[in-house]
Amino acid sequence: MSKIVQFFKECVAELRKVVWPTRDDVVSSVKVVVVSTIVVAALLGVLDALLVAGINLVF
Repeated sequence: MSKIVQFFKECVAELRKVVWPTRDDVVSSVKVVVVSTIVVAALLGVLDALLVAGINLVF
């Protein structure tokens, strides 16, 4: 049991060393992820539509 307690004490000690991002950093990172996800989804949608149109022309 003492090893488990020691493990959690060490975990807490390590988490205190972490430099957590500010709220502004998190918000800007989320914006980048959302915008890039939308752009990639749009590009894949256009590519899919073009491939479907090309297959429909062949068959």
